[in-house]
Amino acid sequence: MDANNIDANNMVLLRGSITSEPVVRDLPSGDVVTHLEVTTRVAGRATSVPVAVHDRPVTVGSGDEVVVTGHVSRRFFRSGGVTQSRTEVIAADVIKTTRRRTIERALQRFVAAATF
Repeated sequence: MDANNIDANNMVLLRGSITSEPVVRDLPSGDVVTHLEVTTRVAGRATSVPVAVHDRPVTVGSGDEVVVTGHVSRRFFRSGGVTQSRTEVIAADVIKTTRRRTIERALQRFVAAATF
């Protein structure tokens, strides 16, 4: 999903901490996907959310506080001869919380996309 093209029917806004180092994978198609684990607090409990960043460099690491915008996706794949699935957030933006102006612009795009 392009950072400037957020779909109003499937929107995610997430704030949390990166809890492990990003994992970069080169796909057979030539695409590059970076997987992140973002941990949030919901009703006092930690919840881990898998986030995928497609074909863009990621400048965050373990321990960084981030804001993520994007959409939810469920993908299916074969592993060990078995079909499996994974639900994850496909990121449009992954921004360190220290970058206030960048977050404000991303949130403006997010709110504009949500306006009906």
